[in-house]
Amino acid sequence: MSVELLGGRILAPYFGSSIYVWGSIITIFMVALSAGYLLGGQWSTHSPSLRKFSLLYLFGALTLLPIVFAGDIIMELVFIQITDPRYGSLATALFLFFIPTVILGMISPYSIRLLVTHTHSSGQVAGKLYFVSTLGSALGTLLTSFYLVLWFEIDTIIFSLITILCVSGLVAFYLHIPKVETEH
Repeated sequence: MSVELLGGRILAPYFGSSIYVWGSIITIFMVALSAGYLLGGQWSTHSPSLRKFSLLYLFGALTLLPIVFAGDIIMELVFIQITDPRYGSLATALFLFFIPTVILGMISPYSIRLLVTHTHSSGQVAGKLYFVSTLGSALGTLLTSFYLVLWFEIDTIIFSLITILCVSGLVAFYLHIPKVETEH
């Protein structure tokens, strides 16, 4: 949610902050998340492990880097080629946010697969995970929109998110928990 909120500020210098821009950002995030959920669910069926899980965090962090290092170049190129702010903001949101959001969207279904040990508790595990995830998103939204954008530059916030993802990925990579057992 933090990246989605920042997306509006990132695109604003080139495409404004109209409803077109927000519609583009929300559309790209929704489509990317749906693809991420699907791919994460599929990937979780192939020998799930914390090591593979950690890769989602690390690759998610890596894919956020172009927002900082190439964001202005991409936005300028799109702005020159596509003058209509509707399609310009849509194309820019696609280039900047689609891949990181797909990868980060894979985390939830993969988490469920790692946490579910018995099928009879799968609904309860999924419910708890979505509760924590949605509550975290709400708190992240408030923190980002009420404070972080006032205190820090956008690049600083993105680097902080990248750092949090890297630390989380490294913790998952080095954490030793018995292998997930499956019911037959």
